[in-house]
Amino acid sequence: MAVHIRLRRIGKNPKSRPHFRVTVFDERRGRDSRFIEELGFYNPISESIKINQARLEYWLKNGAQASPTVKSLFKRIKKSNEAIT
Repeated sequence: MAVHIRLRRIGKNPKSRPHFRVTVFDERRGRDSRFIEELGFYNPISESIKINQARLEYWLKNGAQASPTVKSLFKRIKKSNEAIT
């Protein structure tokens, strides 16, 4: 099973106010197909990121491929958590 973790664009008017859900998809299905699991969300306007890190690490450990954008978001979360502790 080829699994990818990527962003899914949502919102009422996505051209002016985009926000995204971080989701796990099966690569063999279509672009707008059902997702396997929703891991969190990202709002680029307010720079808010909320991702379930435990589930993200679970999927990565089991062979899921993260998109470059999701990788950068995860690095940003890890860096902010290190700064707090």
